[in-house]
Amino acid sequence: MSFEINESCGVFGIYTREDDVAKLTYYALYALQHRGQESAGIAVSDGRETLMLKDMGMVSQVFSERDLNNLRGHIAIGHVRYSTTGSTFWENAQPVQVPRRGGSVFVAHNGNLINTVELRNALKEEGVRFRSTSDTEVVAVMLARSSQQSIVDAVKEVMPRLTGAYAFVVMTEDRLIGIRDPHGIRPLCVGRYMDGYALSSESAGLDIIGAEYIREVEPGEMAIIDDDGLGFETAVTAAKPSLCIFEYIYFARPDSIMYGTYLYHARKHMGMSLADEAPVEADVVMPIPDTGVPAAIGYSQASGIAFGEGLIKNRYIGRTFIQPTQAIRQLGVRLKLNPLIHDIKGKRLVVVDDSIVRGNTTKEIVKMLRDAGAKEVHMRISSPPDMYPCFYGIDTSIRKELIASSRKVEEIRRFIGADSLHYLSMENLVKATRRPKEDFCTACFDGEYPVPVPDEMMMTKCRLEKGKVGVQ
Repeated sequence: MSFEINESCGVFGIYTREDDVAKLTYYALYALQHRGQESAGIAVSDGRETLMLKDMGMVSQVFSERDLNNLRGHIAIGHVRYSTTGSTFWENAQPVQVPRRGGSVFVAHNGNLINTVELRNALKEEGVRFRSTSDTEVVAVMLARSSQQSIVDAVKEVMPRLTGAYAFVVMTEDRLIGIRDPHGIRPLCVGRYMDGYALSSESAGLDIIGAEYIREVEPGEMAIIDDDGLGFETAVTAAKPSLCIFEYIYFARPDSIMYGTYLYHARKHMGMSLADEAPVEADVVMPIPDTGVPAAIGYSQASGIAFGEGLIKNRYIGRTFIQPTQAIRQLGVRLKLNPLIHDIKGKRLVVVDDSIVRGNTTKEIVKMLRDAGAKEVHMRISSPPDMYPCFYGIDTSIRKELIASSRKVEEIRRFIGADSLHYLSMENLVKATRRPKEDFCTACFDGEYPVPVPDEMMMTKCRLEKGKVGVQ
């Protein structure tokens, strides 16, 4: 559910002397806006000087045409943020800039380090004073303080000290670098644009500017872009590939490519498998917009039950600083969804969604559909039950609040008020990706974390009964 689970960030970088890199980055961040709506930033270099603008809000709120016209150069990096490490305030907006050897290093990050506290404390003992609470600043400081002359060598020195999930874009006055963690948990790809190249969290960020997709940056690899072109080197020894499987289910746009597959096709196959696993007599198959649409289409095609919208999403609701009144707050999901009563009344509905996290939003949706006159509501979820928290850059709750961690499927069905409920099996989820299970991180479903999680973090997020440890 897009209302209950959030990705951490989207990153982008571009190097070209034949076009306006600030505006290209602006449009790419538009394409990646779904990955973060709390802040946005762009930094640009002309080879001698660097300029940066970042602020709280969505891309369209942060940048004006005048701002972009002032960001002149041939290298740029950009970032959209949803906070997972560090609170929501301006100092944590990215990119992060730190002085380095007569210039600066700029870093934008998607993911989450799980040894941030250890690294930060070590730097504090060396006299470093931090301006933010994000793990990105820790990495930027480490790169800036590296004894290596070259930023490429500095990356090779720093990356092995990092534990967790990360996809970085790094910019200096004359170079652009993209890096993925050894497991490749967070995505990053590279494309060709005119005389140069671009880096993006998703291929959709390349598509919007007309860049040609080349390939994904491999786990542990860095892509190096400068006047000599594009090159690849090992930043840190690769480990077992573990791309976050939720990129396939929900996070990434359906028109993005990962592991050589359009995610739209994978999601449609998830819906087709749902129809095979849990058939039901019904009149309409409808999605929870927008992320449930491909799976609902697949369910409709496999079952022969007509596809219909059922719920209309208000696509103009973004992040707001205006607090709703109590009366408006009680409307709940009606702020974002409105039922098509004529198409729902008296109908048996199959409602397809990508996940159920806490269950409260799904409960409200089922009630809304019943209030609109639905005769039956059958929930079909295109992923297995979400039972374990994420430590790698996804804003999931502590385990106690994940409804599937403490309730069986039938108990969840009763809680949300549906006539039936079925989650997609792990086997068919993986089959829809056309890759082996070993290529993914599936920890949110099975608790098998590819990167060992420190006990104190596990205690904080996974507490079930005593509730004595708070969440930062």
